[in-house]
Amino acid sequence: MSKKPPPAPPSPAGSVEPASNVPRAEYTVDELARVTDTTVRNVRAYQDRGLLAPPEKRGRVGVYDDSHVSRLKLINHLLTRGYTLANIQDLIMAVDEGHDLRSILGLETAIGGRWSRERPKKYSLVELLRMFGGNASPGVLSKAVDLGLLERDGLSFVSSNPTALAAGATMAKEGIPLADLLDAVSIARPHFNAVAKALVDLVVHQLDRYDADALPPPADVPVLVDAIWRLRPLANVLVESEMNRALEEASGDYLGDRTAAIMEKKLGHPADSPSTQRAKTKKSKARK
Repeated sequence: MSKKPPPAPPSPAGSVEPASNVPRAEYTVDELARVTDTTVRNVRAYQDRGLLAPPEKRGRVGVYDDSHVSRLKLINHLLTRGYTLANIQDLIMAVDEGHDLRSILGLETAIGGRWSRERPKKYSLVELLRMFGGNASPGVLSKAVDLGLLERDGLSFVSSNPTALAAGATMAKEGIPLADLLDAVSIARPHFNAVAKALVDLVVHQLDRYDADALPPPADVPVLVDAIWRLRPLANVLVESEMNRALEEASGDYLGDRTAAIMEKKLGHPADSPSTQRAKTKKSKARK
């Protein structure tokens, strides 16, 4: 499917579009349902009720974008908080009539849109076995599903992040046991969730200038939307930079410890590893 940005679909909520230089992802109805954790039936029903803008038509195929993703996330969020579809429909009607709620809904795409531009990809069991060199046992696949790395789709599996899946397959082929790799993901995920929460707080900090129970003035919305779209990729850069720093430090510690052990065993010459030296430096500073 072409990556050329489609013209904006008519929106019943008058959502403010993202900055023009931000690429827009595209989805089929099945992909849209999958990335928003809903069903195709619900997507159709929301369109029929006027809660969701219709897709752009390209021949017989309907093409959705991130404005639909953020709207569905908003609907799901309101439903989990106890609002009915009738309540949400009243909300959308109020927006159409020009009430102040338009301001907060104008930010939905900037804040609630997907951060990843990857398109979900379906794999057969044979394809997964080929990718992972025959190491994709039923237990491993079940754990990957539990972690949300794969989703069952009949006899096939769907990955919402094919690039990460390919990276895991390469690591498995290099000899890293899949079970250990999934354990590492499970251990690291709460820490990533905490980092993500901190960075999202930074990005949407632009809203903190307003009272918690007040909406931004409509005139401020375009500036806020533009600022949030510019901050989002910078948050990703910060995460990558810090992850690279941590990986370099961890691998350096391991190499230093291994080298020190070799020197002590083979040469009879004890030596402090980089990690030991850093620990001593911290203790020394603490005493001062």
